[in-house]
Amino acid sequence: MTPALKVSFEDTAIAFADKSDAELYKTYLLFAAMNNNSMVKMGGGLMKKALSWNLPVKFLIKKSIFEQFCGGETIQECKPTIEKLGRSGIGTILDYSVEGESNEASFDHTVQEIIATIEMAASSTHIPFSVFKVTGVADSTLLAKAQTGQELNNHEKAAFGRVRSRVKAICQRAFERGVRVFIDAEESWMQETIDQLCYEMMELYNQERPIVYNTYQLYRHDRLDVIKRDYERAKREGYYLGGKLVRGAYMEKEGRVAQQQGLTNPINPTKQATDALYDESLRFCLEHIDRIAICAGTHNEQSCYHLMEMMDEFNLEPNDERIYFAQLLGMSDNLSYNLAHAGYNVAKYVPYGPVEAVMPYLLRRADENTAIAGQSSREFSLVKKELERRKRRA
Repeated sequence: MTPALKVSFEDTAIAFADKSDAELYKTYLLFAAMNNNSMVKMGGGLMKKALSWNLPVKFLIKKSIFEQFCGGETIQECKPTIEKLGRSGIGTILDYSVEGESNEASFDHTVQEIIATIEMAASSTHIPFSVFKVTGVADSTLLAKAQTGQELNNHEKAAFGRVRSRVKAICQRAFERGVRVFIDAEESWMQETIDQLCYEMMELYNQERPIVYNTYQLYRHDRLDVIKRDYERAKREGYYLGGKLVRGAYMEKEGRVAQQQGLTNPINPTKQATDALYDESLRFCLEHIDRIAICAGTHNEQSCYHLMEMMDEFNLEPNDERIYFAQLLGMSDNLSYNLAHAGYNVAKYVPYGPVEAVMPYLLRRADENTAIAGQSSREFSLVKKELERRKRRA
């Protein structure tokens, strides 16, 4: 029997082993609410308004949806979550999830915050990666203009120089402290600019082992070609390629902008095409694992099984340091905990930041977990199944 066949993502006893009955019931109530589409839309709007009016709702938010999907408001507040995950063999990826700020002071603050996560990772056995978005340290308009090939004016050139310096400061500290760092993917109209920054950082810091990882959104139909291109470049220039493989985060926005501007939609025509491309990309990376290290950021059960089966096919151990699985905190515990229990490398993205500043992130999580066509979400059904199992045993 292959290792993959020994793992069951239906095993809720393992998936929720570190939750007490009270914690599990609280999760049940939260996902039950999320399965009501109108409630999610109305509740999200009310939360945003209440915060903007300075109404005393922060405590309620923090003890409900925030507690489910975030580690805390600060790195220090995340420590109990880091330790709890670590006891189950799951790593933490601290994700500073503040959005909406776009000025030089906020960019510089974000650099210091990311460097603080790197320092935390260097001192902990439970934090295998750090992560940041380039738009957290750069103006998105500037990144997009740089991609068009338009000449930047002197002010813009100076600003882009500061962007490069910020990205380098983060990656250099990661290199010095031996911490791997993900550079997240973003919208297609700025992704090539981000890719170029990644290449520069990889050439500097991935000579001996993968430190800097680029992110590939496989809902884009050209991304496997880009992975192959990047692999050839890494081989030619003599460095290791780090790649985080995800399906993607901006599908509706990408399609809308492409239509408005009369451009070809960069997104695959069907979900099946995206799934096939994702799995094909995993195979390419394992075929070249001597120079590529990967993190499969996925909540898709079949992709997890597929990667496990391919690891067995290529005689790669479950705990091979070059291969990680990753999921978001508060979601897909049936994947994370069962994979870790079977000896695979697993990490959870643990977002953190002030409640008010991470609201956009939290509302996206609520939307993702809302029922489709009135069906209970996978998360809700698994929590319900575990509650029923415990009830039978009582």
